[in-house]
Amino acid sequence: MNPIDELRAARPAHLGDRPVDERTRAAELSHAMSQPRQLRRRRKIVRPVWGLGLAGAAAAATAVVVVMAGNGAVPTPRAPDGVPATAGSTAAPKVKLSARDVLLAAAENADRQAETTGDYWHTTTVTRSLMSVAKGGYRLMMQDRSEMWTPSATGGEQWSRSQSLGARPVTEEDRQAWEAAGSPAEVEIRVPGKGGLRMPIAPGKVRTSHSPLVDGDKVFWLGRNVTMKDLRGLPSDPDELKKWLLRSYKGHDTESSSVPMGSDAWLFRVSTGLITDMPVTPQVRGAAFRMLAELDTVKVAENVTDAEGRQGAAVSTEERVKGGAVLENRLIFDESTGQALANENVVVKPGGLQAGFEPGTVWHSTAVLETGWTDDKP
Repeated sequence: MNPIDELRAARPAHLGDRPVDERTRAAELSHAMSQPRQLRRRRKIVRPVWGLGLAGAAAAATAVVVVMAGNGAVPTPRAPDGVPATAGSTAAPKVKLSARDVLLAAAENADRQAETTGDYWHTTTVTRSLMSVAKGGYRLMMQDRSEMWTPSATGGEQWSRSQSLGARPVTEEDRQAWEAAGSPAEVEIRVPGKGGLRMPIAPGKVRTSHSPLVDGDKVFWLGRNVTMKDLRGLPSDPDELKKWLLRSYKGHDTESSSVPMGSDAWLFRVSTGLITDMPVTPQVRGAAFRMLAELDTVKVAENVTDAEGRQGAAVSTEERVKGGAVLENRLIFDESTGQALANENVVVKPGGLQAGFEPGTVWHSTAVLETGWTDDKP
């Protein structure tokens, strides 16, 4: 069994192995790596096929990135001078703004985007995660690329394509430690309470797969399993959208019924996924921004650069995760279009999987390279 399959096998039953929202992956990773492997046999919740983003090298991404919206391409925001932020960087946002004003402006811009449909909703992402090596005391940046094609028609098949892009030491000090260990082609990643997991350094093969939709029509998870019809029919009024989402809120987090979570934090996590990678109308995406603008717990910063070197604004909230860590869950978006650029988890208080990482470290990031409708499948 290869390492990615081992990670998937360790996932709890309620996560399944189908579509997952980008903003929950870091919390999902922490939860999944601490669960017994035999729970994989049952499926309940629709999650993205690529599951856990755990492989790769940040240096692999060198091409110009275009974010797709509706029927056209939105130019990538200009990156600022200097080195782009990546997972593992500690560069803080420069300026903090009124969350309400920035989010309402993003909502207005989201409303103006063109809307089309097609046979498949297509997304492309690159996920980066920091991991500590069990022996040697150094850290690796792991990266993978994932694509998913979700059918618009009931009864269709969902396609996915994924590739581990390999791993690299994060800092020069980490590189020296890796070389001192003999530059191993495979390393053991430290998993708190579970020992280690073997991971290769080199990139892996491209894997393409497909499977029927759950129940024949479930495409994403939005507090519960939802159909394409559900997503396309979501209310464009922010108050009505909030009511619709909160019907699925049960007082706990999205990954475990044993972990309490306040309604604002739950709503933030669910709605940022809606904004990031779901085939909702521009008006519903705008409603989600307006809804977030009314949450007292969110904050906004500008001049935030994602792992692909793209600059935007970030809306965020803090979450306590397993192991005692506190993470800032943030959505980076293009203010001019309301299009999501990336989801990131930034260490506020180390603990668990984040033990040893300095506050401000981007521990996990998922950059959105493409989202949009297409009539073509792999």
